[in-house]
Amino acid sequence: MLEIGQVRADELAKKFGTPLMAFDLTVMRSILRQYTDNFKSETLKTDIIYASKAFNCKAMISLIEEYGMCLDVVSAGELYTAQKAGYDCSKIYFHGNNKSIDEIKMALDCGVGTIVVDSLPEAGLLSELTAGLTSPVRTLLRVNPGIDAHTHKYIVTAHDDSKFGMLFSNEEEIVKTIRLLQKSPNIIFDGLDAHIGSQVFDKRAFIEEIRMMFEFAGLLKEKYEITSNSIDLGGGFATFYTDEDAPIPIDEVCQTIVQTCEEENEKIGGFVNHILIEPGRSIAAAGSYTLYTAGFTKKTLNKNYVFIDGGMSDNIRPALYQAKYRAFVAGKEAQTPIKKYTIAGKCCESGDILIEDLSLPQVDTGDILIIPATGAYCYSMASNYNKLQFPEVIFVEGGEARVVIRRQTLDDLISREV
Repeated sequence: MLEIGQVRADELAKKFGTPLMAFDLTVMRSILRQYTDNFKSETLKTDIIYASKAFNCKAMISLIEEYGMCLDVVSAGELYTAQKAGYDCSKIYFHGNNKSIDEIKMALDCGVGTIVVDSLPEAGLLSELTAGLTSPVRTLLRVNPGIDAHTHKYIVTAHDDSKFGMLFSNEEEIVKTIRLLQKSPNIIFDGLDAHIGSQVFDKRAFIEEIRMMFEFAGLLKEKYEITSNSIDLGGGFATFYTDEDAPIPIDEVCQTIVQTCEEENEKIGGFVNHILIEPGRSIAAAGSYTLYTAGFTKKTLNKNYVFIDGGMSDNIRPALYQAKYRAFVAGKEAQTPIKKYTIAGKCCESGDILIEDLSLPQVDTGDILIIPATGAYCYSMASNYNKLQFPEVIFVEGGEARVVIRRQTLDDLISREV
C-alpha cells in the first residue's frame, strides 16, 4: 500500500474523503533543497523564483518562504494570497501580459519588488502609475528569443507568434520600451526576462536561451549603452509523469545554467550581476497525488471504463493539451495487470478522460485509484463545471496530515449567487 508522508493512502482517503489532493512534504522539501543547493555561483548573485501559478495557496507560499525563494505572481488573486500568507512583497515578481490598472496599483501599494513588463503600452501605463511613488519599483522587460523548446503548442512560450514578451527582432520597439522605463523617475530598469516553455527535457534548449539572452544584453550595452543588471531565464524544468518522460536532474540543469551564464557573461564584459530561474511544475508536482474512488465500470465495444468521483473539473490537463499520467490502485500495486482500462471522470463531456488504455489489475467499485504528479496545474486550473466541488488538499509529513485547502461545500458553490 502506497504511503504518502508515512500515512497509508487508504487511510487518507477514509479520513479526508475523495477526490483528495495530497502532497508528501518530505519529497517536496527534497526538491526544494536540490534547487537551493545547486543554483549557486561564485561570480553571480542567484535567485530562485517559485512560479506560483503551478499551485498557489497560503501553505505553499509559506513553504517556499522557508527556503528563501522569491515568488512569481500573475494576478491580483495570487498577489492577495501571498499577502495573506505574510510573504515579503519585496521578493515578489509580478508577471503577466495584460495586467489591469487595478492590479498594477495593488502591486505598487503593497510594495511588490519587481514588475515584469511585457510590452510598450504596459511600460507607458506603469510610468503614469508610478508618478507619485516615494520609492522606485524595479522592472524587468520580458523578451522573446524565438526558441522552439519542442513542447506542446499550448505551453510553448517563445515561438515567433507567442503572446508573451517582445521579439528580439523588434529591436527598435524594445529599445523604445527600455528608454521609457529608464526616463521614468520612479522606475528602475533592471534587466531582461524570458521563458522558453514548459516540460523542457533537453538542456541544450536552456543553453541556447542563455547564449541568446546574454548576446542580446551585450548588443543593448554596446549599441545603445543599456545595461542589464539581471537576467531572468524563466522556468520550464520538467517533471516525471509517465515512462515517456526523462526530466533533466535538478542538480545537472542548475549547474549547467550557472556555468553557461558565467561563461556567457564573461564574453560580454561581465556587467550582468544577477541571474534568476522560475521553477514551478517541478516543485509542485513532486510527491503529489490525487486520490479518487472508483465508481461504476462499463464495457463498450473497444474500452473498459472505470468512472471516478472527479475528472476534468479537478484535472483539465488531459483534455486541454493531451497531458499523460500513470495511475495505480491502492493495495494492488504489486498485482499483475489483467486488462486495459480507460479512466473517465463524471463530468458531462465525452472529453472527460484522464487516462486512456491503462494496464491495471482488476478494478472494483470502491477501490482507491491514485494518480501521481497532479500537484502542478491541476488544482490551480480546476473549475466548478457541472457544479462539482473543489477537492480537499492536504500536506502530509512524518505520519501527520493537515488540511491546507478545505473541501468546497455545496453552500460555498452558491455563496456568491444573488
